[in-house]
Parts: sequence; C-alpha cells; structure tokens
Amino acid sequence: MADEDIHAELARLKAENEVLKKKSGSPVSMKVSEKGAVSVYGLGRFPVTLYQEQWLKLLAMADEIKVFIEENRARLKLKER
Repeated sequence: MADEDIHAELARLKAENEVLKKKSGSPVSMKVSEKGAVSVYGLGRFPVTLYQEQWLKLLAMADEIKVFIEENRARLKLKER
C-alpha cells in the first residue's frame, strides 16, 4: 500500500471512529431478557439485569441511594465517557 493510501485509510478510520463514539452516547433502553428479567442498556459496557421484584426494591430505595451518594461523594469516582 502506498503512503497516500495508508494516510487516506487512517483518516477514514478516524472519521468512522468519531461517528461511533457519538453513537455510544445513545439513550438508555430496556428490554425483557430471555429469563423474564428487565435489562437496562446504555449505562455501561454490559446491561444491568434484575428481576422485577429486585427493580421494585431498588427503586423504593432511590431516596436512600441518593443520600448515600451525597454523603460519600468525596470517596466516589465519576465514570468519564
């Protein structure tokens, strides 16, 4: 491959990579898993999957979780995308 071709291919791949990065900021979505659980996609690399009673228990604790996060903010890290 000639230098020009390599540079053109590199530029094309960089542009494609930027498009893919922008798509990764897609909204959070949900679906029912094969085993009948709720899977939430878009929070990280893998889905978060819990059964409905687990989600309801977790959602009922939402205020407690927010307080916990606030109280421990100095020790917690932020995930940078």
